[in-house]
Amino acid sequence: MTTMTAARSPKLSPPTGRDAASCSPADRPRLSLRERKKIKTREAIRTATYRLVKEQGYDATTIEQIAERAEVSPSTVFRYFPTKEDIVLTDEWDPLVMAELRARPADEPWQQSLRYVMHRAARLGGEGDPEVARLRSRLMVEVPAVRSRTMESMSATGRLLCQAMGERTGRDPESLEVRVQAMSLIGGLLEVSLYWAENRHEDELVDLVDRALDVLEHGLPAENA
Repeated sequence: MTTMTAARSPKLSPPTGRDAASCSPADRPRLSLRERKKIKTREAIRTATYRLVKEQGYDATTIEQIAERAEVSPSTVFRYFPTKEDIVLTDEWDPLVMAELRARPADEPWQQSLRYVMHRAARLGGEGDPEVARLRSRLMVEVPAVRSRTMESMSATGRLLCQAMGERTGRDPESLEVRVQAMSLIGGLLEVSLYWAENRHEDELVDLVDRALDVLEHGLPAENA
């Protein structure tokens, strides 16, 4: 997870501990054979795309090349991913993150729950495949089409977050206050990814997430702080 991006997979029970960082989506429990095959195909397409982009760049990489490398047809690629940008950006983290939020203690302050889950998501995203996480964030900076699709994707994530926030706080998830709070977080996470890439990934992603959450919770710090 570079940022929370809209997933196109079934909601799964979140893995815990080392298993969460090490297992691939195809290894997660409660999936039928058909669903496991779908996930393996998605992963093959993603892996082929990442390798081609690293070898020759994003613009030079075509759907036909991706299909050939993944050993599927171009129509299969489009069946799983409507656009090339979706191949780069789509992951399975959103349902897991939302499940984690809903699993936090009911009496835990919302901001504390959010910080815990964002820390966990940042760590798991980086530990799962740090090189891919860095590539995705770099493409957001360098490729306007990827950045535009990222914003669309994160808007969908924001709607999921509104639902989770409404469930936790008892507020209407469609209320202005909930929508502003959710989308402020989504916008902050997007800026975290862009900042991370613009600064050559020198900072730890979880530290940048922490800084963003501090600003959202407390406002801008004193200039010399």
